[in-house]
Amino acid sequence: MGEDYVIDFLSDEWILNSFLSFLYVSISLFIGFKLDIEKKFVFAKAIAYSLILFLFLYNFFHLHLGTWFFQKRLPLQLCYITQLICCIILFIPKKQLLFDLVFYCGVLGGLQALLTPLIDDYTGIKFFYFDYYFVHSTIVLFPLYLFYILKMKLTKYSWLKTFLFLNLLVVVIMPINFLLDSNYMYLSKPPNVDHPLASGIWPYYILKWEIFVLFLLYITYLIFNSRIFKN
Repeated sequence: MGEDYVIDFLSDEWILNSFLSFLYVSISLFIGFKLDIEKKFVFAKAIAYSLILFLFLYNFFHLHLGTWFFQKRLPLQLCYITQLICCIILFIPKKQLLFDLVFYCGVLGGLQALLTPLIDDYTGIKFFYFDYYFVHSTIVLFPLYLFYILKMKLTKYSWLKTFLFLNLLVVVIMPINFLLDSNYMYLSKPPNVDHPLASGIWPYYILKWEIFVLFLLYITYLIFNSRIFKN
């Protein structure tokens, strides 16, 4: 098992990786806008298939290297759950609830991960470094693609439903953390990053998250339903 690899905010490495992530998201959206309606769906499915491939490779390499543990590799991190939703949402008939969830969790969760990069137990294998940035950039890209290119819409109380969903995850995952001595969704201890919201004593930092997340969800809903950002 490796050590947590933290990329300092505004370091040269952070700036380069952030620029490349932004470029990847921007180019992908630009391509989507230029395609005809049928190819828009084909391109969206290609993005979903790429996430499925990386999901398989991530687990395969950890199994191969002997670094797959129940305490670390279960799909119980928020971005991991979001990745799974991105993988399946285009292939099921009723998808509005999943879209509401994946939009907020993908855009906000993915951006947070890109702003404060932390690769858990980084083993030095370059694939995991690339996987971190590709997956987190793609879970930002994918809901934006659904919103702007495929014209999916956020429901009126989507922000509240997402907040309730996140709290349901907390209720389910917190006892799992106690049983496995794990730290899924950072509910046992804050992540090892320099962030004012990711510090403090358990469980008080979680209460800070609750307030901040509720505010951020609602503001995001207002922004993406404004005339400037609305699809």
